[in-house]
Amino acid sequence: MPNIGPPELGIVVVLALIILGPRRLPEAGQALGRSMREFKDSLRGGATEDAHAVAEPSESPSSSATRPA
Repeated sequence: MPNIGPPELGIVVVLALIILGPRRLPEAGQALGRSMREFKDSLRGGATEDAHAVAEPSESPSSSATRPA
């Protein structure tokens, strides 16, 4: 099985930059990292979804206050 060295990795990075562009490349990296993390968690069997859930913004105190009649 051939080894992947620095020249091959450089070619992959350049191709990804050409295909995705500099704006979408970080988003693609984040999505790949999230999916790999979810895959590892599923293999471990038991990581709760709450641990990796994105916190939803809560209502501000002014919006939850009662309105004057």
